[in-house]
This record gives sequence, structure tokens and C-alpha cells, in this order.
Amino acid sequence: QVQLGESGGGLVQAGGSLRLSCAASGYIFTINIMGWYRQAPGKQRELVAVIRSNGSTIYGDSVKGRFTIARDNAKNTVYLQMNSLKPEDTGVYYCKYGDLNAGRVYYVWGQGTQVTVSS
Repeated sequence: QVQLGESGGGLVQAGGSLRLSCAASGYIFTINIMGWYRQAPGKQRELVAVIRSNGSTIYGDSVKGRFTIARDNAKNTVYLQMNSLKPEDTGVYYCKYGDLNAGRVYYVWGQGTQVTVSS
């Protein structure tokens, strides 16, 4: 099993920056994907950004050019640098880990960290 520990959420004014971290522990496969999703009140959870163990990335349209995802494979940690934050970025940010081994998809969610952007 894999456990995820998230940190870095908080309250920031519009235009500010925050950095989220998510550390994975447990049975980590070398080939995996980690990333961030967010959920605002009354809305569905949506993709923010994910990064594969080979470094390739996918970003949600609403954060392209403002957010940057990176990872440290030696530490099994993924980072999300969020710049030029907007009030619509407010929500609970969830870290997700996933891998595919022997034809079986495995994924786990973190507990979530609150990000609030004030106008």
C-alpha cells in the first residue's frame, strides 16, 4: 500500500503564490504517476496537474502557464508551485498516486489540503 502526506495549503491573496508538497511512502513502483486534483464547493473534482515518473506532465487548462508541477523521484515527492493565484483556484487540493503493475491499476488519494485565495 501507498500512503500520501500533503502539505502547503493555506490562505493567500489573489496574485500570490503557494507551494504544495505530497510525499508518498510505502510500496512505490518505479513507474508511477503522481499529481494534484482539486474540488471546489458544489463542483466536481478536476485535474490540476500530474507528472509521470519519466517527467512528462499534463496540466488542466485553467492552470496552464501559472502552475508548475515537479517531482523528486529519490524522495517520492511531488511539488505544485502555484503562481498568480485567482479566487477561482480556491478549493481542496488532493494528491493522487497511481501505478500499473501486472495489469492491475492501483491508485490512492491523499486527505486533501485547503487552498483559499481571497480577492
